[in-house]
Amino acid sequence: RLPSLDGAEQSLSALRGRVVLLNFWATWCKPCEDEMPAMQRLYEQLAGPSFELLAVSVDEERGEVERFRDRPGLGFPILLDPQQRAAHAYQTFRFPETLLVDADGSVVERYIGPKEWDASAYVERIRRLLEAEVPSSAGGVGGD
Repeated sequence: RLPSLDGAEQSLSALRGRVVLLNFWATWCKPCEDEMPAMQRLYEQLAGPSFELLAVSVDEERGEVERFRDRPGLGFPILLDPQQRAAHAYQTFRFPETLLVDADGSVVERYIGPKEWDASAYVERIRRLLEAEVPSSAGGVGGD
């Protein structure tokens, strides 16, 4: 469970049944900043009851994260992980690093480095997951 900038707490398990793009980043990371506009466009295209985008900041200062969010007007949920507990739990040590989690809660892909998230290849990959049936087996963590 991580706190969000809006004061709520969020857990990935609470999003079971939804496809989630889980992005780990930092305000001091230029490649992280570079990919944020494309993440916002992706979020605007796909946000809804079946998809969520969560950006997990590993910054220590909440104010830095708020200023970073406000500059480009990011609208997707931003979670705070200043001790990097969640980042370490997902074995994420480089930023940006992004996990694509299917509706069953399994990590299906790991992306290291910045991406143009609104490019057709990424949008279509996520849409395929959105259209897939939720597997009947219990979810775990798999894939790299």
